[in-house]
Amino acid sequence: MTHKGTVTLETERLILRRFTVDDAESMFANWCTDPDVTKYLMWPPHSSIEVTRQSLYDIWLSRYNELDFYQWAIEVKDIHEPIGSIGVMKQDDKTRMVHCGYCIGKAWWRKGYTSEALTRLVRFFFEEIDVNRIESRHDPRNPNSGKVMQKAGLRYEGTFHESDWNNQGVCDAAYYAILAKDYFRQSKEKNVRLYS
Repeated sequence: MTHKGTVTLETERLILRRFTVDDAESMFANWCTDPDVTKYLMWPPHSSIEVTRQSLYDIWLSRYNELDFYQWAIEVKDIHEPIGSIGVMKQDDKTRMVHCGYCIGKAWWRKGYTSEALTRLVRFFFEEIDVNRIESRHDPRNPNSGKVMQKAGLRYEGTFHESDWNNQGVCDAAYYAILAKDYFRQSKEKNVRLYS
């Protein structure tokens, strides 16, 4: 893989960018304190703005100098503040795989923002980083997360029973993925349809 780090990416409605220290208040207000947002995640709702600031520094800001670190703030162009986060939770250079995860504030659910962001990451990782496999997973009790993955082109591969954990305890994990060969084949077919 040819790592570039967390570079700014853009879609029709979104800017995907690095977090800054100034994002703590928006994070705290928009998603970090909401138990509905964190229900199927691995971290509890933040109890104070200080927790958000510390997490922001420890998890993201301190690592942006690493070329193989990928974590974006999802910013809606119309409101100029982050509404969620998306990035790589784990990766494997030998198999050229990245595993993506995301969360978004409840006020912006069911508007297509998360799938728009993930679709942009899929393009970035295949076309610019030379990734071979992009995968993600979700708790089957949270089916809307799987719909996000499907809209971004990932296909369901199977469910591993009691193989994961989140704020609900031990849980199943439904895996979705897309391979580079399938992405480029679909892109080629789409271009053929557009120009024929």
